[in-house]
Amino acid sequence: MDDIRQTVLEATYRCVARKGLEKTTVEDAAREAGVSRATIYRHFPGGREDLINSVVAWEFLRFFARLYEEVQDSESLEQVMERGIRFAHRSIAEHQVLQRIMLQEPEVLIPKLTVESNRMQVAISEFLLPYLQQHGLAAGVDPVVAADFLARMVLSYMSSPGRWDLDDPERVAELVRTELLAGIVVGPEPRGR
Repeated sequence: MDDIRQTVLEATYRCVARKGLEKTTVEDAAREAGVSRATIYRHFPGGREDLINSVVAWEFLRFFARLYEEVQDSESLEQVMERGIRFAHRSIAEHQVLQRIMLQEPEVLIPKLTVESNRMQVAISEFLLPYLQQHGLAAGVDPVVAADFLARMVLSYMSSPGRWDLDDPERVAELVRTELLAGIVVGPEPRGR
């Protein structure tokens, strides 16, 4: 990513943090970034909508980069799932800008997050696939289908845990073992902690 685009994304994010998605304008972003409106339109030819969509995508990618860092040295499928779910839940709960926008502008944010979630579902599925291929899978389980299912479930539990206390490592381990991996794997791998 070139420096100007990065500067504009960071500046626009600061504007969104202060004003929200709906009230952030191209003029606000240009002023915050110290660039002209023309520069914004050169880098975001779709104007305000393109800029806002790009900021949401950029922040989403930053979140998943942090998530990857959290789980990359995991030694088992269970450990990847447990660490990832706990980290994601905590990060979403502590993300002040996201929480404020979800309260004030859910109708604006949710469609944008849905688009990004679809992209991230593929990335999570691809990340989980090698762990599934190394694990003993139940008879008839296709690792590609299982990875897709697990990615969708992880995304779902990240923001909507239902009855599960995702701050409690024991409850997360139980969720992974009894709800997510049940029927997919033969048995739990040894915990590599």
